[in-house]
Amino acid sequence: MRDAEKEQVLRDVLEHKGEMVSGVVERIADHSDGKTVYLELGKAEGVLAPEEQIPDEVLRPGQYLKVLLLDERKRGRGAQVNVSRAHKALVRRLLEFEIPELQSGAVIIRALAREPGVRSKVAVSAHQEGIDPVGACVGPKGVRIRSVVGELGTERVDIIPWADEPERLVANALSPAQVSRVEIDRESRTATAHVPDNQLSLAIGKDGQNARLAAKLTGWRIDIKPEPAGAAEANATAVAGAPPPGDAAG
Repeated sequence: MRDAEKEQVLRDVLEHKGEMVSGVVERIADHSDGKTVYLELGKAEGVLAPEEQIPDEVLRPGQYLKVLLLDERKRGRGAQVNVSRAHKALVRRLLEFEIPELQSGAVIIRALAREPGVRSKVAVSAHQEGIDPVGACVGPKGVRIRSVVGELGTERVDIIPWADEPERLVANALSPAQVSRVEIDRESRTATAHVPDNQLSLAIGKDGQNARLAAKLTGWRIDIKPEPAGAAEANATAVAGAPPPGDAAG
């Protein structure tokens, strides 16, 4: 490919930088730092580096794949661009592709946190009266969220309602655990979530994953403390009135 042609192809492709594109796996090459996957993206070639892949995802030549378009691959031969399957924006683009209310702006993604291949949490709100933002994203019988998860393999995607009040937002973000009350320390930007004893492991999650993603999603440091069942019932009014968290799994 001549330099002028290469530059034109790259200009055309990079007009869609940050967007989701579809490609076909051409080949997979072993390198010292792992396997690099090369995809056909029309006239350009996408390069999916090891660090941009979903951990443990098995890919094969001829497979159709949705990826996030990043930038030009400077060291590449021909018209090569870097793409990603691990970037959190891929989850956003997949949701926008599947959910008409996100496309129209009737529902808005307010925050998103992701651990690729394991779990994502997405906080949504309605920009139009009469719309349930969580229900719109999950879809009838979960059909919409299943389509998104189907593109991510075994990754779980939780949809939760956004709240402007940090107490409610933190409680929602710890879904599927039930939270009795949340105390906020604005100076240290720490939220202390009190949960019933039987909800503690669910709130923390395997290897701390649920709490870690909730902290990323909300922007608050979250401390989780157990309390006896009787105390939990007495303090439940602290989060009463909050809409029930929406939990969608693949």
